[in-house]
Amino acid sequence: MSVEIQWFGHASFRVAGGGSVLYIDPWKLSGEPHDADVVFVSHSHYDHCSPPDVKKVSKDLTVIVAPADTIQKLGATNAITPGESVSVQGITVEAVAAYNVGKAFHPRGHNWCGAVFEIDGKRVYYAGDTDLVPQMSDLKDVDVALLPVGGTYTMSAPEAAAAAKAIGCKAAIPYHWGDVIGSEADAQAFAKAAACKVHVLLPGQSLKL
Repeated sequence: MSVEIQWFGHASFRVAGGGSVLYIDPWKLSGEPHDADVVFVSHSHYDHCSPPDVKKVSKDLTVIVAPADTIQKLGATNAITPGESVSVQGITVEAVAAYNVGKAFHPRGHNWCGAVFEIDGKRVYYAGDTDLVPQMSDLKDVDVALLPVGGTYTMSAPEAAAAAKAIGCKAAIPYHWGDVIGSEADAQAFAKAAACKVHVLLPGQSLKL
C-alpha cells in the first residue's frame, strides 16, 4: 500500500492511493488534471473554496464533499457536518470540527470542517482552518496530520505542535504558510517543536507513505 500526499501551497493538497485521488481545498492550481475522484472543501472562504479550481480537478464522476454553505457555493449536493462520515470512490471522509477559539474568523456555529481521510489503509487528517480544539484529542490512528501553522486565522506553530501531540499522529505536514499568512520560519518552528516527524514540503513537493 502506498499513499502520496502532494502540497500545492497554502492549504491545497492532492492525496492519491489505491487507485483513488482526493483533492483538499484546491486553489491557485496551474494545470487542469481532471483526475479527482473526491474533492473535499473545508469551508467557504475564497482561499479554500475556489469553484474554478474545483472545476480544474473534477471529472464526470467526481464527488464533492463540503459543509452545507460551501456545497451550495459549489453547486453540489454532498453536504457534511462535523461528526458525520461518508465513504465515496474508495475514500472514507470523517468530518471533524474546525473553528477558532477566542477569535471570530471561523465560528464554530458555521459547522465548517476538517476531516480524517482513509485511503488505501492510511489515515490522513486535514485540520482545516482551526485552532487547537478538544475534538483533536478524540482522533485515532492518524498516520499523517496536515496542520495550519501560520497563526492569525489559525493555530500558530507552537499551537500546532500541541495539536500534533493531542492527535498522537505519526507524522505531520505544516500548511497555511507562504501565501496569505505565515512563512517558512513558521513551518520550521513547528518542525522543531513537534514531537512527531515533520515533513516541511515546498509547493509541488510530495510525501510518500
